[in-house]
Parts: sequence; C-alpha cells; structure tokens
Amino acid sequence: MKIDINITQLLGEKADFYLNHVCEKITKDELQTPSRTSLDKVFTQSNRNPQVLRSLSQLYNYGNLGGTGYLSILPVDQGIEHSAAFSFYKNPDYFDPENIIKLAIEAGCNGVASTFGALGLNARKYAHKIPFIVKINHNELLTFPNKYNQTLFGKVKAAWDMGAVAVGATIYFGSEESNRQLKEIAEAFEEAHNLGMATILWCYTRNEAFKTGKEDYHAAADVTGQANHIGVTIQADIIKQKLPTNNFGFKEIGFGKYDDEMYETLTTEHPIDLCRLQVANCFMGKIGLINSGGGSKGKSDLVEAITTAVINKRAGGSGLIMGRKAFQKPFGEGVEVLQSVQKVYLDTKISIA
Repeated sequence: MKIDINITQLLGEKADFYLNHVCEKITKDELQTPSRTSLDKVFTQSNRNPQVLRSLSQLYNYGNLGGTGYLSILPVDQGIEHSAAFSFYKNPDYFDPENIIKLAIEAGCNGVASTFGALGLNARKYAHKIPFIVKINHNELLTFPNKYNQTLFGKVKAAWDMGAVAVGATIYFGSEESNRQLKEIAEAFEEAHNLGMATILWCYTRNEAFKTGKEDYHAAADVTGQANHIGVTIQADIIKQKLPTNNFGFKEIGFGKYDDEMYETLTTEHPIDLCRLQVANCFMGKIGLINSGGGSKGKSDLVEAITTAVINKRAGGSGLIMGRKAFQKPFGEGVEVLQSVQKVYLDTKISIA
C-alpha cells in the first residue's frame, strides 16, 4: 500500500474526541476483539462445519487486512434499489461489473459483494482471485408506488456453484414483511452453512413510525442494536449495520422494551459508546460488526470514511463495508479511499477504546 495519510490531521479538531475516548460503560475487557486468532476463538467451538471455517478464513485472510481480524469489503448492489443510472452516472465504467471486481482487487479488499448477475458473469475469471459474496435478496423500486420489501433474487446453491465464499442478505426489521424475510433468510443461511459458505446479514430497520417529527431513529443505537441481536440469533457470521446516529429510539417512539436505567448502564452519547452498544448486541463482539460507509457527498467522503472507520475500530467492530464513496469516483480515487480506510485498521496506535 502506497497510501500516506495523517489520520490525526484528517480528523482535525475532533481528533482527541475520537482517538482518546475511553468506553467506561461496556469496557473493552468484556469484548471479543478482532485479532488474527478471532476465528479460532469464536468459531472452532461452534456448530459451523469445517467448510464454513475455510470460507471465513478465505475472507478474513485475503487482501491488505488479511490476517488482522478486520475486514474491508466493497459492496456494489445499489443498481437494484437506487437504480443503475442514478448509482453509476458519476462513473459509467461501473455499469460493467468486471470493473467492480477490478476495483476491489486493486484496493486490496478482503472481498467483493454484489448481485448474482454481476458476480456470475465474471465467476470463472475472478472467483479464485478474490472472495465473492453474493447478495441474494434486494428491494427494487421500479414498482410504483414504491414498496420496501426484500425479495430473493436467486438460490443459495447458485452462489455456491459460482464459487462464492459467502452469501449476504438484508432484513428490514420493523417492516410489515419482516417476519417473512426473517424466516426466508434464516432458512437461506442454514442452507449456506450446509454448503460451506459464510453468511453476512444487512441488519437494516424500516418503518415510517421510526421517523418522528423530532428525529429519525432508523439508525438509533438501541434499535439497530436489537436488529443486530436478532441477526446473530439466526446465525449470521458477520453483521452489517449503519453507524448509529442517535439513541433512545424505543423510548422516543414509544414501543418495545426499555428502561431509563438501561440507557444509563450501557452507553453514553459518544459515537464510540453508541457503536459499542451495537457491538455488544453481536454477542459481545464474537460476531463481527462491520459498519456501512454511507452515501457519497464528494469532498467530505475521505474524512467521513476515516471517521466511521475510527469509530468502528475503537468500538470493537470488525471493519467497514464501503461502496458509494469508492465506486462513484474515478478508479484511482476509489482505490485511495478504500486503502485509506484500511490504514485505520492497520494502524496499531488506534486501539480499542
């Protein structure tokens, strides 16, 4: 890696806030933190078969972060829900899915996540060169009026046939169809494990009631934390979640189970503490939490990506899954952003808070 960045300088006046915070509610000693021996400590005593362990090992031991316990994954499935034209107009090269795979390889990512069509078209050329993660369900917005419902786009066996090491899926927790999605994906993950593939769950929340006149709680730490906990319950090997932006979702919306003491005991308003609550809901870090990189805003993308990576790492998370901030730029700039994020996880001075 030739990327040379000064993380402290990029964080600016917020550097001390992010780099020197200490989590005192849920301490780092209570967590299973990422390391080169994470798989041995967590999964060798689990019900995952040896083929799943091999697939997880392929994913965790590839790329610039290989052998560290951390993950840098390039996800490009936005063409389904966000529309391909809207997703790729900033860089039309990515209408061709081979360029997506080339970007992940050049940037030294642990793996590339995309659709059946995108990865299947290039399977024989690249499945042995970088770990494939097939996203098996999507929400399409071509239906009018729009609906928000994840639908299976193919079979788990088809992902295995193309050489994928893992399948990924989304559940919209809180949506009208969440129970059906939960059952579908639990069964799909069981099949994936039986075939020897790892499983990654996009634990997203979706309900109009989660957005009040006061604030949007779709990314609240308590609400997303509970989504994570359901995700690990159906045996996801890795959880993908949005970085928390606030807290008190259950309390402010007025549903679920909550207590003021619950909030006081487990977390504070600090972003790292909020993310620590997400990690705790992933069986105290035994199941890796990777946060999403969010949309591309242009000039601020690098600072935002570095900040997200610092929060995730210091909270005890296992990496970043970042797409739009990379593929909506010229190829070289996309590589730079991805490798800059990887530098955060390679920097031994940035420790678990």
